[in-house]
Amino acid sequence: MLYRKYRPQLFNEVVGQQHVVQTLKGALSSGRLSHAYLFSGPRGTGKTTLARILAKALNCKHRAKSGEPDNTCESCLAISEGRSLDLIEIDGASNGRIDEIRNLKDSAAVAAASGGYKVFIIDEAHMVTKEAFNALLKILEEPPAHVVLVLATTDPQKILPTVLSRVQRFDFKKLTSKEIAEKLTMIVKAEKAFVDDTVIASIASSSDGALRDAEVALSKLLSSFGDKEQITIAKATLVLGLIPEHMNPDFLGYLIHNERSLALGFVQQIYHSGHNLEHFTKGFLEYLRKVMIKKISPAVLVSMGEEPSGDSGKRLADLASEIDSQHLLKMLAAFTNVRNDMKISPIPQLPLELAIMELTH
Repeated sequence: MLYRKYRPQLFNEVVGQQHVVQTLKGALSSGRLSHAYLFSGPRGTGKTTLARILAKALNCKHRAKSGEPDNTCESCLAISEGRSLDLIEIDGASNGRIDEIRNLKDSAAVAAASGGYKVFIIDEAHMVTKEAFNALLKILEEPPAHVVLVLATTDPQKILPTVLSRVQRFDFKKLTSKEIAEKLTMIVKAEKAFVDDTVIASIASSSDGALRDAEVALSKLLSSFGDKEQITIAKATLVLGLIPEHMNPDFLGYLIHNERSLALGFVQQIYHSGHNLEHFTKGFLEYLRKVMIKKISPAVLVSMGEEPSGDSGKRLADLASEIDSQHLLKMLAAFTNVRNDMKISPIPQLPLELAIMELTH
């Protein structure tokens, strides 16, 4: 899997979480470390990866003044290769019961094999039972000097307030399509593969801010076609069910210009092509949101890293200038309802067709 092969091994390799990286490196440089951290955020955004790099930096024999591990000492190599005795990873979903946490407490009482820090990473921490969390409080209240605990979760609301009050929290953000596309481009070059830019852009925009999901999709493509074949958007669509980038502006153009027949034909086309209509509707809503932001404040779209480049950016700007604000708001409301209606509709394309009839005349 590409996401394992190209997983960041240093702070400087982490994509999209600079606010977390900067704070952690500052704490390492100054020696003002916390004994417990909470990494919360959407899946596939680098929580566990950063926890491992932190563990690496804590035990690195030749750590730079900036806090960056050297990634070559024995301790760093052991963590990279998954054989370190000083890094213990626990899956909260399957090992979050009280017995496992008691074992963690017993292990924490023993000094690190390297003489440095013993780092515990509890992934999916929100799945740990209430009883197990209460057992964990003892470590959080009176932590051994050699222990650092990292809780990683996609759902921090489920973690007990008594635990939240004793950890230093970092909120991970979804990556922008631009950040994901840049990482995918780097991987494609490293793999000496041939993937069209439109394919990379479509994977990036459809991954919902999760770099890991995008890397998994790219892995599937490369394994399907090999690294010598040119991978076009048509081929990628067959394998991944991607919605080609041009479809959203095409569909919006039909709606703006009241081209009802073309819009209805468009829906039939994507349905009979095997595309997931819910997935298309979600992507179209995201596109409408970009049009709205472009219309209100173009600078915001740029600052968010969501401004399309080249012809895609020009077309977005043209559509934003053409559409009436009230019409745009009506579209956003209509297609939000379409997503809900699709879950109960006996005919998958009917909610989309009804929205077209409502929005055109």
